[in-house]
Amino acid sequence: VQLEESGGGLVQPGGSLRLSCVASGFDLDHYAIGWFRQAPGKEREAISCLSGDDGRPYYADSVKGRFTISRDKGDKASNTVYLQMNNLKPEDTAAYYCAAALGVISDYRISAAYEYWGQGTQVTVSL
Repeated sequence: VQLEESGGGLVQPGGSLRLSCVASGFDLDHYAIGWFRQAPGKEREAISCLSGDDGRPYYADSVKGRFTISRDKGDKASNTVYLQMNNLKPEDTAAYYCAAALGVISDYRISAAYEYWGQGTQVTVSL
């Protein structure tokens, strides 16, 4: 069972990146998927989640209107969740992690609710 993030990098303010979270060893269809980020010296922050039952998305206020979470349904074999990040700001600089929790979780912001975690991908927003 593994989650692997990719798509991070260096981008200028106002730019875009798309992060991918690929699951192997289990079917993401039955899991809530969360994206978290952690900047140096700061606590881990939950920024988005796809609900495990109805697929409803949730967003932190800090990214609402700029980030979009989605699941690849066109190809079930891909087993991938994306985080499209637009209008990036320097304060978005952080290591980004995806996480998976079986079924429904009461509060997507609680990292302890997630069973599986990826290793992270670095996003740096700078001139």
